[in-house]
Amino acid sequence: MIIFDILTLFPDFFTAPLKESILGKAQEKGLIQVRVRNIRDFAKDKHHITDDSPFGGGAGMVLKPEPVVEALEKTKEKGSHSILLTPQGGIFSQKVAEDLLSFSQVVLICGRYEGVDERIRNFVDQEISLGDFILNGGEAAALVMIEVVSRLVSGVLGKEESSLSDSFSDGLLEYPQYTRPRSFRGFTVPEVLISGHHKEIKRWRLRESLKRTFLRRPDLLENKKLSFEENELLNDIKKELTSLQEKRYESVGDN
Repeated sequence: MIIFDILTLFPDFFTAPLKESILGKAQEKGLIQVRVRNIRDFAKDKHHITDDSPFGGGAGMVLKPEPVVEALEKTKEKGSHSILLTPQGGIFSQKVAEDLLSFSQVVLICGRYEGVDERIRNFVDQEISLGDFILNGGEAAALVMIEVVSRLVSGVLGKEESSLSDSFSDGLLEYPQYTRPRSFRGFTVPEVLISGHHKEIKRWRLRESLKRTFLRRPDLLENKKLSFEENELLNDIKKELTSLQEKRYESVGDN
């Protein structure tokens, strides 16, 4: 089991999402545990103030170091890993999620306002960002991270192989998925998927996964070590795309 501790100024943000679907069931089964702690509870003054104006002037407020560090120190247990959610952190990825499985407790600190007092960074193990965009705070990012990591915990998903075919699990985007009906408004399911030939289906899925990755996220292929079969399929895909492009040029030329 892995324990997630969320340190936040807005604990009610998590009430509904943590009860729903996979996360709710995973907690009921005791596969994961999520605890939400209000940073204000660790403020020493009678008004529970957690922010203040920045030294040197400027707009907005800054999250004070005392309540955050106090909350962190009172929360951390043996085998824990603390993370400050901040746009200045390293980018979250499937690989980062897999690495977090090695810890028995993950403490997620949700930043707010114009940022956190710089000295807080001295007390955390890691800083993580979801990407190059701006959120109101770290709460939404914390939910995303908990869901991604939880999916990797054994028993959380209905079928263990489900997570293995997800996009990014093997460094590639997921292949196209289809269900009933076989035909919908002129669009039909590829014949190979209803052929019953499992080996051909597996090869088709690998090819489509490579093709989708090559077209949409070629950067994922730059550092991926491809197998002989994957290289063979990728070369075939490139030839196919080149042929299609040449035909389009010929068609334009004829007009």
